[in-house]
Amino acid sequence: MSAATLTEVARHAGVSLATASRVLNGSARTPAQAIAVRVRSAARELGYIPNAQAQALARSATGLIGLVVHDIADPYFSAITRGAQRYAWARDNQVLLVGAERSEQAELAAIAAFVAYRTQAVILAGSRRDQPDEELVRELGRYVANGGRVVTLGSSTIRGARNLEVGNRAGGRRLVEALLARGIRSYAILAGPPQLNSARHRAEGYLDALSGAGLEPLAVVHGDFTSEGGYLSALACWEQMGPRLTSDRVCLLAVNDVMALGAITAVRSVGLSVPHDVQVAGFDDIPTLRDFAPALTTFRLPLERMGELAAEMALSPDAGSLVAVEGQVVLRESAG
Repeated sequence: MSAATLTEVARHAGVSLATASRVLNGSARTPAQAIAVRVRSAARELGYIPNAQAQALARSATGLIGLVVHDIADPYFSAITRGAQRYAWARDNQVLLVGAERSEQAELAAIAAFVAYRTQAVILAGSRRDQPDEELVRELGRYVANGGRVVTLGSSTIRGARNLEVGNRAGGRRLVEALLARGIRSYAILAGPPQLNSARHRAEGYLDALSGAGLEPLAVVHGDFTSEGGYLSALACWEQMGPRLTSDRVCLLAVNDVMALGAITAVRSVGLSVPHDVQVAGFDDIPTLRDFAPALTTFRLPLERMGELAAEMALSPDAGSLVAVEGQVVLRESAG
């Protein structure tokens, strides 16, 4: 059985095709209440399914937000996505999710798809780069100029974008200050990719606090922003420092939690334990940490709340161009 058409609904309700369209596709020009009720009743009786594209044209809005994350499997991004979806769904909007795998070309392809679907806004949840792709910046600038909204987590060079500022550098500084207050004096930094702003800013915060205490890190190792990156970075520290890693009971400061968990695996792989031989700290407080032992010392960001705020900034015409979030130090068994 074929689906009922809008023409059939209009005929059944005894109204014009234009009137039926205005009722069922959400136009701002609303017919009288009695007519609207008659049209909706006809649609239910015939099993009519509204066309989403027609609804978007009638409302001049699609109810869609595009969300770009670096890695769908990363708990950091899944928590942000959950918050964004919750806020959007409560306001009858939908989130289109794309995992760009830390590729600006993949982000560019996602933006092109979002433009084709006429999304109202785009949220870029992944860290911006110190040298952003010029084509991506131009494309997003055109999107904003044509009436779309762009929200980035962290500052960006995108003209007209709204920024949800995350206190990465201040958070890194506060975490190390708390560890210093616990008497930890030896540190190595698993600094992640230097081209990613969030990784670089967190490492800079660690260095700020150490410098303020008259200390320098025993090693600074760059690697991927992943568990494997943390694993390899921790092994590199072991190769550089050897016995000093344990004699000084060094604290490995990873710039995110998944790197910290990879580092713990690496420490165990060389026959050492955390925190008895080596200490480890991360950043983010991802939801899955409850499944790991020892419990990880970290700097907690309100990840789901960040997703909600990003969606609010994306959907609200009057949202400010800059909103900041703060976090807190969480001292657990792995360090401190």
